[in-house]
Amino acid sequence: MALIQVNYLSRALYRTVPLNVILPTDKIDYERTEYLYDGRKFKTLYLLHGLLGNYTDWVSGTRIQRWAEEHNLAVIMPSGDNSYYFSGRMPMNDYETFIGEELLEITRNMFPLSDKREDTFIAGLSMGGYGALRNGIKYSDNFSHVAGLSSALHLFGYEQRHEFESGLFEDKEAAGKTDLNPVVALENLLSEGRTLPRFYLSCGSRDDLMKCNKDFRDLLMKKGAEVTWDEEDRGHDWDFWDSQIKKVIDWLPLGEAQGGLGSGHVNVNEKQEREKITK
Repeated sequence: MALIQVNYLSRALYRTVPLNVILPTDKIDYERTEYLYDGRKFKTLYLLHGLLGNYTDWVSGTRIQRWAEEHNLAVIMPSGDNSYYFSGRMPMNDYETFIGEELLEITRNMFPLSDKREDTFIAGLSMGGYGALRNGIKYSDNFSHVAGLSSALHLFGYEQRHEFESGLFEDKEAAGKTDLNPVVALENLLSEGRTLPRFYLSCGSRDDLMKCNKDFRDLLMKKGAEVTWDEEDRGHDWDFWDSQIKKVIDWLPLGEAQGGLGSGHVNVNEKQEREKITK
């Protein structure tokens, strides 16, 4: 599995930004020791971190690299700072264009990624869950599957969780009537006759974000969206997100898991064991 760090000049943010990229181009056949990559363009997951995090979070906090490799999935992990992945009041902070449009364009220019909507997905945790859901809906022409894990959907109509949240918006009440509110973004999508993505939502039963996530799940279902819901007896933590990102990858339309020679694979029976797992 190729794990690549990219630094490039973003036109939306007008500065050099970092990405981590998982690209399964270097999988080697067990018996022939040849590369398995056949030149096809990869299905791609754009994966967003939470508050206080950066582009390294998912690789250091979960087993995303292993599971992406098994399913021949490319994963793009940007840094969203503490932006909530929407365009801030300050100039050169157009995070929604960065997430919804620019990243797709630039990474497809850099790597062999599919440009088909049905092969393009977005997901995130907490702040990144809000960012994935809101931008996945706003840019639904680009994303066919959207996943939000422990999503910070409390920003409008729920009790504030952190002091700084009041400073996110110049006028929170006015902002709640715009597509910054995922509910409004959803209504806009439906009124414009655009195609709904498929949704995966989850939250830990000990997480105080449970109610807002269930409420949004119910709204999506009421509006006719295809929604997969999952919850576990966990809180707002990496144990939960590690478990859930595996479930998200299993939910995505990726096909059968496929093994390959990688670091530490020295067991002569490894191929047979892998075949048992994938059957």
